[in-house]
Amino acid sequence: MTRASFNKGWTVKPKKSIFDELSGPAAAATPVTLPHDAMITSDRVADMTGGSHGGYFPDGAVEYSKTFDVPATYRDKRVSIEFQGVYRDAMVYVNGDFAGQRPNGYSTFEVLLDPFLKYGQDNTIRVESRAHEDSRWYTGLGIHRDTVLVVAGLVHVPGNGLRITTSDITPARAVVEVATSVRNAGRETVTVDVLTEVRDAAEAAVAAGTAPVTVRPGETAVVRQRLYVKEPLLWGIDSPHLYTTSTTLRDVTEVVDQLTTTFGIRSLQLDPELGLQINGSTIKLRGACIHHDNGILGAAAIGRAEERRIQLLKEAGFNSIRSSHNPISQAMLDACDKHGMIVMDETFDIWTEGKSSFDYSLNFPEWWERDVEAMVAKNFNHPSVVFYSIGNEIPETGTGLGSGWGRKLSEKIRSLDSTRYVTNGINGFVSALKEVSEMMRERSSGDTPQGVNNMMNQAAEFMARVSASPLITEKTAESHAVVDVAGLNYGESRYILDRELFPNRIIVGTETYPGQISTNWKLVNENSHVIGDYTWTGWDYLGETGIGRVRYPGDVGFGAPYPWIAAWCGDIDITGHRRPASFYREIVFGLRHEPYIAVQRPEHHGVEHATGQWAWSDSISSWSWSTPEGSPVRVEVYSDADEVELLLNGTSVGRQPAGPDHSYGAFFDLTYHPGALTAVAYSNGVEQARTTLRSAEGPISLTANVDRELIRADDSDLSYVALEFRDQDGALASDIEEGITVTVEGPGVLQAFGSGRPNNEEKYTTNHHTTFDGRVLAVVRPTGEGPISVSASAPGYETITVTIHAAAEARELVTANAEGASA
Repeated sequence: MTRASFNKGWTVKPKKSIFDELSGPAAAATPVTLPHDAMITSDRVADMTGGSHGGYFPDGAVEYSKTFDVPATYRDKRVSIEFQGVYRDAMVYVNGDFAGQRPNGYSTFEVLLDPFLKYGQDNTIRVESRAHEDSRWYTGLGIHRDTVLVVAGLVHVPGNGLRITTSDITPARAVVEVATSVRNAGRETVTVDVLTEVRDAAEAAVAAGTAPVTVRPGETAVVRQRLYVKEPLLWGIDSPHLYTTSTTLRDVTEVVDQLTTTFGIRSLQLDPELGLQINGSTIKLRGACIHHDNGILGAAAIGRAEERRIQLLKEAGFNSIRSSHNPISQAMLDACDKHGMIVMDETFDIWTEGKSSFDYSLNFPEWWERDVEAMVAKNFNHPSVVFYSIGNEIPETGTGLGSGWGRKLSEKIRSLDSTRYVTNGINGFVSALKEVSEMMRERSSGDTPQGVNNMMNQAAEFMARVSASPLITEKTAESHAVVDVAGLNYGESRYILDRELFPNRIIVGTETYPGQISTNWKLVNENSHVIGDYTWTGWDYLGETGIGRVRYPGDVGFGAPYPWIAAWCGDIDITGHRRPASFYREIVFGLRHEPYIAVQRPEHHGVEHATGQWAWSDSISSWSWSTPEGSPVRVEVYSDADEVELLLNGTSVGRQPAGPDHSYGAFFDLTYHPGALTAVAYSNGVEQARTTLRSAEGPISLTANVDRELIRADDSDLSYVALEFRDQDGALASDIEEGITVTVEGPGVLQAFGSGRPNNEEKYTTNHHTTFDGRVLAVVRPTGEGPISVSASAPGYETITVTIHAAAEARELVTANAEGASA
């Protein structure tokens, strides 16, 4: 069997019906490399139907096409294409004939090409997709995840036909149980040997086994092997050791199929007293909810973008992600395995009750089972996956018959994979929405808040009381009973209550307000049956515009108006830059002991404002401001120490208590003067650590910082170039907002270019963009091997150029450079 990227050589154009094409010429097709998002290139419109939910991007339908050669030798092969995600309502045609479909925009599906192929000549595949009022956030549009061409012999291991479990582990050995499906698509009964070899990270063989299997024509047989790995290296969040199995089907001396699979050896236990244990050690989940989009790349799940997100989230202190609210990509699963990130993979945001006019609820009754099967098959061999979530804020969870859907989903998952845990992100507020809405109308004298999120934002304290009420206890009891872990969205008021009411209930905060982490994390640490907290959100996302904004006079409603584009509620912004909330959370987690300084934007000082439940303060970590000297300013210092002293140019501004007893924060009011702002943390009167912010002074230059200068010359890799204005000592000139133009020469393209600005009218698909807080990000994608030159210019600043090297294998380039240097 061969599995090859099928991402190159595509074109995309707006979809027109065959009748519309009769009335005029078809739109021109644009060459693209997958993964691709056709929506991110569109012009946003202030009065778009989806409005703030979709970031003011237009709906649409597009058509992808690719012509490829099919050798005559493929007549005796089985040929298929694996689509890892097409948003949405995908229709696949081969040589003009219908070949397959998938309504769900995030499910992996395979289309068998054999009935449609013309051997020894070119063939054309066409994929249609569409998006229209079908989501509560930015979805993107098109083939947004990888495609793979699969060519197998008549006797082969089908896709996802290798399943590995490691439930029996001791320090001396681990039992690796390998179940291999062998399919015979030929006309004769065959007998083959299944050879399975396990190798460690150094590619040394550590276990092996062989078993014969006889398979009738048109049937599939399962071969089960127990292999024994001595002194196994276990997969965990701090040491994510991985192994590889090499599986070979051999007919006497001929190899008829071969494939490799990566897996990890680890054990899972769960109970109310010890919580979640991985390899016998209790783990508290430092969780981040994340959406599927990659910020300025749109919905394109390019491999390097997925891995970079996991790396940055891990560096920020998270050890787990919740895929909100759909199954995540294979590329991200690989990254989670590699970097030690626990995964809660989520099936659906919708069951039978729609949340948008044309959403997946129209397909759920017919397709849910196939989509669950696809998710479990995708996840089975990934050690990072610990939880399956069957839904998010599903209204049906508040009724008996609705809970029955939850039971069907849970039992289906257990029938496919009994080695992991099932949860459901239940919001009691939503489960009893009819009753709660009536209660809120009574409280507000008949005024009806607009939308569930708006109601939650306006009445957080009321919501907490409702969540802990007997009404919610009764309505959600059956839905919680069908899963292994009770997922509570904004339900921390139930944590202690449920310990008494349901002593066997294990709880995870599947979604929580970012500003409540100090309170929530204390509850997590003090209650063994509460295994973790997932903030909304770890990474900012497109759509649901401005739910995390600070509201100033004139700001009304829940979703922010055009030109807002992002939710602005993430610890990390859409370019990967950590915001102040991220460092605060890291301190609360006990992972950072340096004080952190955040400065509220001086231009808003003294202005009346409101901070919603998903908002942080309107602050950044900078002491470079265009505001006049002597202007009032408010400074926040986050610290786990007893108290913090703030110094401005060596003079004490004051000393304030901090640490857990004061929600890890101290606040200082002073006047702005350029120079050095220093926070000193003290415990028991002894200095523990200090942090300094310096104003950018003297000549300011445009600088470039490349995350990786050596990249692979394939469709899965990217290089990120951070462009910033800094002084000669490296201080960021955050007050500079200037347009930067980028040019790329050589075997590469500018895949995306943009800032983290949440209210942005500029596109991410042009080579010109304005900095936000002194920075902007360029993303370069290789198109071949060789040096790629990236130049950036801004009016009044010297142009800078950096070089990125793309090679067939990045390590080959490193070796070549080393040999050249030694010569």
